[in-house]
Order: sequence, then C-alpha cells, then structure tokens
Amino acid sequence: MEALLAEYLPIIVFLGLAIALGLILIAAAAVVAVRNPDPEKVSAYECGFNAFDDARMKFDVRFYLVSILFIIFDLEVAFLFPWAVAFKEISMVGFWSMMVFLGVLTIGFAYEWKKGALEWE
Repeated sequence: MEALLAEYLPIIVFLGLAIALGLILIAAAAVVAVRNPDPEKVSAYECGFNAFDDARMKFDVRFYLVSILFIIFDLEVAFLFPWAVAFKEISMVGFWSMMVFLGVLTIGFAYEWKKGALEWE
C-alpha cells in the first residue's frame, strides 16, 4: 500500500504547486493591478454599436458576414489537423483529396477577397 501511495506523491506535489502558483498569481494581480477605469473602458460594447441606442435601429450586416466567414474558414482549417497528424499513413488518394479541398478553400478565399468581403470601412 505504501508503494502505491509513493507513486501518487509526484502528482500530489505537482497539484499542490499548481494551486499555490495560481493563488500567488491571482493575489499578485489583485495587488499590483492599476485601477483607473475611464467611462469608455467600463461601458458596455457589443457588435460595434453603442449600448444605449434604439433597439430597432438599422445595423450593418457586415458584422454577421465577417463572423460567418470566420467560422467557415476556421472550421475548414480545423480539418487540416487530423490530416497532418495522419500524413504518413494516408495514401495518394487521401493526399490529392486534401489538395482538392485546399484548392476549393483557396478559390473561395480569393473570391471573397475580390468581392471585398474582407474590407472594413
């Protein structure tokens, strides 16, 4: 039983050090932090609009367009990680199918760039 507990000792020490370091860093941030907020810093900010405007005002669709484009390209790039991890084990069919996928991704990115979807005024 004593040998079993000795195996867990490094984990307990590591956990204790992590908790102690976390508490020290939180306390240091509370002590050292500068506290001089201005009204703009503490104001609510959402989607680029003032928080106290009329709820029925017209809004720019570009906020949604940019977020949708980010989600689309972020998810497409997430498909590259499993492919890169298993790169040694895939066949030529897997390689060329990913090249087609990347080609479609590049064409879509070039199209949205040409249409000005990434421009911000």
